[in-house]
Amino acid sequence: MTWLNRNIPLDRVFTEDTSRSIVWELNFLVHPKMQLLMFDDISMFVKNVSGSRAIRLIALMALTLPGFGGRLLLCQAISAPPTQAQTTVRVAMRDSRLPEVQQRLDVDRDPVPSPDSESIPNVSETLPLAPGAPDEIQKSQDGSYTMHKDVDEVLLTCAVVDEKGQPIQDLSRGDFRVWEDGVKQATTSFLHQDQPVSLGILVDNSGSMRDKRVAVNAAALDLLKASNSQDAAFIVNFSDRAILDQAFTSDIAALNRGLSHFDSRGTTALYDAVAASADELVNHAKLPKQVLLVITDGADNASRLDLEQAIRRVQNLGGPVVYTIGLLFGIDKEESDRARDALEKLSQETGGIAYFPHSLEDVDTIATEVARDIRGQYTIGYHSSNPVSLGGYRVVHVEANAPKHGRMIVRTRRGYFAQKPAAASHQTQAASNAKQ
Repeated sequence: MTWLNRNIPLDRVFTEDTSRSIVWELNFLVHPKMQLLMFDDISMFVKNVSGSRAIRLIALMALTLPGFGGRLLLCQAISAPPTQAQTTVRVAMRDSRLPEVQQRLDVDRDPVPSPDSESIPNVSETLPLAPGAPDEIQKSQDGSYTMHKDVDEVLLTCAVVDEKGQPIQDLSRGDFRVWEDGVKQATTSFLHQDQPVSLGILVDNSGSMRDKRVAVNAAALDLLKASNSQDAAFIVNFSDRAILDQAFTSDIAALNRGLSHFDSRGTTALYDAVAASADELVNHAKLPKQVLLVITDGADNASRLDLEQAIRRVQNLGGPVVYTIGLLFGIDKEESDRARDALEKLSQETGGIAYFPHSLEDVDTIATEVARDIRGQYTIGYHSSNPVSLGGYRVVHVEANAPKHGRMIVRTRRGYFAQKPAAASHQTQAASNAKQ
């Protein structure tokens, strides 16, 4: 759109020079009669006075007239201020015929404002929360949730199911036992409620996904609709590079547009996309509970990172839970086995689940199950008996035992890298350095 052809009456277009000329024109029209009257009066008066007095009076009048005229001119200028010059505005418009320029997720950049940034402002811009109990989650004025904990407290997100895989939702804090490196730990916080989550949805955009994207997009959209309405999600489409097609938002329509931005071609850089998305969670998520969902139809064949490096990156950044959906039907057995092993390990190490549907018709059911699993998780916190200053990797194991239930299976991350105090106080900087 352009405003260059906007019709404006010529008599409404003024500049500063034009206004000044009008003022002088008005001054000329008003002054002749006044000047003529004053000249006649002076002439008659001079005839009746002596020569020396006449000279003095004429000089006085000569000095007075310019001042009087100047005051009149000033009054006119004040009573009729000049109209400000009309400004022509040019508005740039993107050519809709050209392909949309996407942003790379693996390159440092300023954060892209969310479409609902007015409804979810940056946490740093809100008033600080009053100190809460260690096991208390408080909701701030901007709608975000914060769990109060000490900086050396370890938080574990746990899902509990029975032997048939059905979720168990009625456990209490005393039903859980936590071990770190084989040493039992005392829990310091516990929470079981439907918390909003910061969710990243990563969809394979390689050439082999071309015929699957419609069904995958529909399933991902159903997952979003079944999630907590206060969840904030972002969309990443990846092939040989990861593209952030929609930044954090709760707007389902905007997320749907992000899912529709696909052009299936190229190779699969799955591990790089996971690492970059974990960085996105650390740097821009406003909710403490964090999840990644990865949907792919094959093994990684283009990443700079390997599987172990990708898992370590996730664990170093606080460990979001990673769910994976492998659409491995219709590919050769060697690639299918390699992809299955990688997706299972990625999910197991972070506390998520790897799903392998037999057809596209099963994807929607799995997406709904993922949404239910996320909403039913427990959050358990403890202080490690190992000094934080030692750093290093810690193996974690959690069990649940309740008389009214039989054997229960607890899913949580298998371990974490302890952050030394200096690194923990500069977590954001560490996340930035991890990209290099």
